This record gives sequence, structure tokens and C-alpha cells, in this order.
Amino acid sequence: MCGICGVFKRDGQEFEISAELLIRMRDTMAHRGPDAAGHWISPDGICGLAHRRLSIIDLSDAGRQPMCNEDGTVWISFNGEIYNHAGIRGELEAAGHRYTSRTDTETIIHAYEQWGIEAINRFEGMFAIAIYDSRSRELWLVRDRIGVKPLYFTLQKGQVIFGSEIKALLEHPFVSRDVEPLALYHYLTFITTPAPLTMFAGIFKLPAGHYLRFSTDGRREMRQYWDALPNPANFPIDVTKSSNAEIEECAVGLVRRLLPEAISKRMMSDVPFGVFLSGGIDSSLNVALMDQLMDRPVGTFTVGFKGQESYNEMPFARQIADRFKTDHHEILITESDLVDYLPQLVHHQDEPIADWVCVPLYFVSKLVRDSGTIVVQVGEGSDEQFCGYEQYKNYRNFYHRLWEPMSALPRRDRRVLWRAARAISQFSGRGMAKADAMRRLAEGQELFLGGAICWWDWVKERLVKQTAFALTSPAFESTFVPEEFKHYDSHCVVKYYMDRLREAAPKADFLTKVSYLEFKIRLVELLLMRVDKVTMSTSIEARVPFLDHKLVEMTMNIPERVKLAGGVTKSVLKKAARGIIPDNIINRRKQGFGAPVSEYLRGSFGEYARKILFESPMRRREFFDYGVVERLLNSHISGKVDHAFQIWNLLNLTLWYEHWIEGESRA
Repeated sequence: MCGICGVFKRDGQEFEISAELLIRMRDTMAHRGPDAAGHWISPDGICGLAHRRLSIIDLSDAGRQPMCNEDGTVWISFNGEIYNHAGIRGELEAAGHRYTSRTDTETIIHAYEQWGIEAINRFEGMFAIAIYDSRSRELWLVRDRIGVKPLYFTLQKGQVIFGSEIKALLEHPFVSRDVEPLALYHYLTFITTPAPLTMFAGIFKLPAGHYLRFSTDGRREMRQYWDALPNPANFPIDVTKSSNAEIEECAVGLVRRLLPEAISKRMMSDVPFGVFLSGGIDSSLNVALMDQLMDRPVGTFTVGFKGQESYNEMPFARQIADRFKTDHHEILITESDLVDYLPQLVHHQDEPIADWVCVPLYFVSKLVRDSGTIVVQVGEGSDEQFCGYEQYKNYRNFYHRLWEPMSALPRRDRRVLWRAARAISQFSGRGMAKADAMRRLAEGQELFLGGAICWWDWVKERLVKQTAFALTSPAFESTFVPEEFKHYDSHCVVKYYMDRLREAAPKADFLTKVSYLEFKIRLVELLLMRVDKVTMSTSIEARVPFLDHKLVEMTMNIPERVKLAGGVTKSVLKKAARGIIPDNIINRRKQGFGAPVSEYLRGSFGEYARKILFESPMRRREFFDYGVVERLLNSHISGKVDHAFQIWNLLNLTLWYEHWIEGESRA
């Protein structure tokens, strides 16, 4: 895994792309690649590329980047892994291409020479790629299908400035720092910013499964080459004509074939690798299937909180470690560890990702690196495909039992229900999610907005000051941002994706809609970005076998009646896991990877949060009604209502503003 960055300019731009600039941009990401560094500027001065290397495949100097083809006409800076590169290499060598290394980077170059940009459809893996073709004088930026690897860009004064992290872009003298109001508004809802927006005005992130082409004459094109849409061609039998038992048998068989293949691919490495082990079904399957493929113990790594046993899954992790005789490592962290880590978290995230899982994730990642391990497999993406959350089950039941019948009521009656639900929630301080569901029912909107919604719109209306969000926004002028994203209404973002799904798969069932939306917002821009930013901050590489695109293409066609057979979450995966991992691991109630932030906020950490929120220079921007914030904090500290999610959301945002907007960027 690596860090990439660069600059590409239009014809007629006098600004000189210097080695000093590229090195300065590149070295903001030294943590992504501590093993080597390089840069290159095209002879005509049109393009400059830079690279930080974390050596995984072919540890020799032959793997250094930026890398070029034989005649120096095509150059690349690449972050990620192409798991099937050896197979593609054989095909390319047969076509006459000659290699000088064993790297997957070189395969990308030759594949581009052979097939053009369409070569990306042949790649299996996770990647962010920058290719400069001096023959056509074009720059290509590519992000992998699922969005495991990030890629950011901005257009400033005739230049395209890009990188694996936003901090690299901020080193360019043309890039200024300010808040993007649209992104801030949507962040309050989704606890992350939906691509292509970022929290920085004028800086964008390439959406998953997309590529960008820039020409020196100013032409530009963004195109989607893959999407997580249901497609009957990706499932061997016709689910509309088959029984539930037939579909389940087929799906279980496919999981038992595709998941081991995905794990095996991700064991491609010339350095030590292991597994994050929580003791849940996903990480336990990772361990068990890796153990079948290895002739030495699997390295396993577990984190917990000292004195907070309800958050710890260590007994289950130890059971798996003992069962498969792994090389097991553990770490326990404290409240002071959390507080002390926050400045690093804000720096490495670049933009706020308000998920407190980032804290234990950092400490277990550091444990991995300290052990000498460089690559880990993680379980992200399993729950979103197989319906692993009780929340999904509850949404589905509510949808079929209440939402659909109530949708047939006259709008007047639906609005009465909404007003009643709002009054009850305001009086009790609870039930905000249900009240907002009634609001959306009244307005004919979607039920499901995502698996981690923080500020429901009717509550957010009391928090935000509309005048502050009426500022001129660079995103309004951007052709990269869909029109639906340009409204101060986060439902418009959801509707944008749901409309696309309805057009492509009009008969998609409710849980398929849930999965698809998670693949567009929460999974890709929250869960995968927390994994990328946090693991890379400790110079390790995380791989996600459950998000192998072949597995995803299959699971998106399993109907909800099979995914949730008998009301059992993860039914298909659990059946596939029988006989591979212990039954008690399969059958135990899901325990999410969390942190005791709610408890900590009722102690000294709560006073720390109060000081940050109310003394921050962000308060001068008047985005929020701080009377609402104070009531929220007091209510939580008193123990009346749990508002930890909302407080953590605002705390992360405020710390981000102090560090990146008001203060100097610092490690």
C-alpha cells in the first residue's frame, strides 16, 4: 500500500511543477509509504507524479514508483493491490510485453498499453491509480470498484492537483482551506461526507467505481465503470422461478467457493500478514479459512477497553485463537488513551469521520505494526451484504408491516401522524428516528437513509442556523457534484441513489435497496475510509475479502426472504460457516465493534468535550445554535438521554475545524 499525488496542468499555464513541490506534497503521507519515495516530472512540464511506497510485492528497487513503460511514454503512480496481476501478466507477456519487475504496478502499465483505460475492468483488487499518457497528453485517475482506496482532487487555476490524502493537496500554493457548507450539512446526517464532496471547499473525492480523464486542452470526463447493482446474470439460477431452499443452497455453495478464493487472493504478499480478530463470525471465518491455506500459525490481533467488559469480545477471540492455534496478540486501552489519540486521529482522517471505532482501530493497528506484521485482513462489508445488523431486520419489518400500509393513507392523515410523533419525541427526548420516519412518510420520501444516521432532519433544523448555510459554495459550481447533492436536504442524496437503483432494477426488494445505499455512502465513505486512514497511519495495509467484487456481484442478487430466512440475520453466511467455525460463534448475538464513549462522556471526557465545543473558534462561524448543543450535552451528562452519537459528531467536526481550517496542519 502506498501514497500517491501529483499535478497536471492545462496548456498555457506558466506555473512550474517543481520537484520541491512534489516532494513536499508526497512527504505529508510518509506514513503511507515509509519504505521508499520517488517523484517524476514530464519533460514538457505538463505532469508531475510522486509516490510513497509501503513495500508488499517485490521488495527490490525494481518496484519503485513512479514507474514507466519501456519507452517512457506512459507513467504511473499507484496505490493498492491487483490480486490477479500474475494471470494478466501471462497474457501480456504472450502479447509481447516485457517486464523488469514482479510488481502488479508494471502489469497496470502494460495492460493500459494493450487495452487502454478499459483494462481496469480486468483488475481484481483495491486501487487508486494515476496514469499520465504523454502520447495523448492525458491524465487518468481511477478508483477501485468498491472504493477501498481513496483518491482526492481539486481544480485550481488550470491545474489538476490530486492525492491519496487531502493533506497532500493542501501543500500546493493554489489550494486554500475553508469549509464546504454542503458537505458539512450532509456530514451531520451521514457522519461522513458523500462523494464527490469533501469537507474542504473546492476539494473532491473520486466516487467508487469511477475514473476521471483530463486533457491539456481543458476537456474532462468522469465516468462510472462499475456499480453494485443487482444483475440476474451474476447468479446461476433464476431467483424469480426458484424456491427459497434452492436459492439458499445455491447461495451457500457460492459463498463457500467465492469467500475462500477472496481470502486466498488477499494473502498475496512478500511480507508478514495477519487478521483483525474480534471473535465474531466475519473475523473468525477469516482466521479459519486462512488457516486452511497456511503452513504456519495465523497472526491474530484483538483490542478491548480496560474496565469496560461489555464492549470487549476477547473471550470469543481467544476461543478462535486457541481453536486454530494462532499467534495471538491483545491490547487493552483506556479513556486517557482515547483522549490523547484524538489530535492524531483528526490529522490522519483529513476530514471528520465521526465513528468512534476509529479509536480502538488505531490501537489494534499499532499492535499489528509493532509485531512486525504489515498486512491484515478485515471483515468490513459482510454485514452490508448478508443483512448482519438487527437494524436492517427492524427496518424491513417496519417497512412491510407499517410503512407500506400507511403510505396508502391520504397525505393529510400521514401529516397528522408525523405531528403526533414529533410532539411525543420532543416531550420525552427520545424516539427521534421514529419521528423522522413519520416525517418522511408524510412527505412521500424513503424509509431507509443509512445504517448510521446521526442528526435526523427535523432535529437538525433546530441545530443549524440557515443563514450560515446560505453561503456561496464552490460545490454549486462544480460539474462533478450531482444536482441532487446541492440541496440542504440530505434526503436528496439518498433519493439520487434510489432513483438510479429503481431505474436499473425496478423490482429490487427492500433489503437490496438497503445494501445498495450502504455501498454508496456509509460502507464506502465511512467504514472503508476509517480502515484506510487509520491503518495507513500506522503503516500497515488492510485487505477486505468480503468486498471482493465477484462476491458482491453475487450477493446483490440474493432476495431478502433468503438473506433473512426465519428472521435470522446473516442467514446465508451462517449456513456457509457451519463446520468451519464453532457453532457458538455463529449463533451468538452480534456485538458491534464499539467504544465506551457514552460512558466516558459522563465523566471527565464530557468536560473536555464541553470545553472544545464552546471555546472553539468554529463557534464564530455560527453554523449552530449552541443553546441546542448545551442542552444536548447536559442531558447526556445527567444520564437522562444518550446523545453520545450527536456529541461525538460535533466534537470531531470542531476538532477538525481547529486543526485544518484555523490552525496549522501538524502531525
